[in-house]
Amino acid sequence: MQGYKKLEYSRNNDVILRYTKGHFITPHSHVNYFLDMCDTKARMKEARAAGESLAELFLASDVIDAILCLDGMEVVGSYLANKLTEGGVISMNSHKTMYITGPEVNPTGQIMFRDNNQHMINNKKVLILIDSVTTGGTLQSALESIRFYKGEPVGIAAVFSIATQIQGVPIRSLFSVHDLPDYASYSPDACPLCNDGVAVDAICNGFGYSTI
Repeated sequence: MQGYKKLEYSRNNDVILRYTKGHFITPHSHVNYFLDMCDTKARMKEARAAGESLAELFLASDVIDAILCLDGMEVVGSYLANKLTEGGVISMNSHKTMYITGPEVNPTGQIMFRDNNQHMINNKKVLILIDSVTTGGTLQSALESIRFYKGEPVGIAAVFSIATQIQGVPIRSLFSVHDLPDYASYSPDACPLCNDGVAVDAICNGFGYSTI
């Protein structure tokens, strides 16, 4: 796809949100923008900038023991954890450090943890890290999983979010609908773009997009 535009985060111009307008299908909805976070997740300079900027939003937190990284956000999560620990955010786990982990998704779509890594979640205060929040479907699964494994979700960090909380858990993001005021997410069976016959540009998920 061509025609990307860029937004810079007001407090750190190394944090860049690349976006393009169109008609896109995600696992949970249809949206009118594709947000490309490939470089944010994989390029060291941008990942560090995003992680450190997100950390600033959580430095007032009392305790974070683990960061659950969704949609390939582990590199950002490492910089986030490093900045949080530098800033004095406390961990109550016995190792006095933070776990950084990604999920395993079983064939039914549930997030699971094997016997040997459940200790990263069990009795831990968990911060969820995700690239973008639209319908909240992925976060619903993550919250259910954390609670199933006896962890406590204490917050959600996102690069972009249209919501400020889910299930009572606060979401703090670097970009929001204030930055893209006409951003819209539609259920697949009530998409006005589909109803108007607008062609789908691409199918998207946390890994990127595939044009049709």
